[in-house]
Amino acid sequence: QVQLVESGGGSVQAGGSLRLSCAATGFTFSSYGMGWFRQAPGKEREFVATLTWSGVTTSYTDSVKGRFTISRDNAKKTVYLQMNSLKPEDTAVYYCAKSRGSYDPTSTRASDFGAWGQGTQVTVSS
Repeated sequence: QVQLVESGGGSVQAGGSLRLSCAATGFTFSSYGMGWFRQAPGKEREFVATLTWSGVTTSYTDSVKGRFTISRDNAKKTVYLQMNSLKPEDTAVYYCAKSRGSYDPTSTRASDFGAWGQGTQVTVSS
């Protein structure tokens, strides 16, 4: 079965960096787009970044452009989220997600993703 396991979360001060990883098993990783979403306390889950199965096309929410980078290593079946210049408002649980269909185009909608990890907590203090 599909399994997504996130790691790399933690607590950092504002301006710091973290790299999240999501290890995937149970499906042909190289055929699926992947994404990162986040959910802060009392707020709805929101899109952060996605990239296509090829890794060529990426999309970011405006608040993280220029600070976060999504990438993938198909040989390792892992997707990453490099987060730099972190801000307190980046504090949230971060979730890795797999697109519903193989070779789907880039999407920013949570409904287009059919499998989710358990999440990893990121806390940024000022």
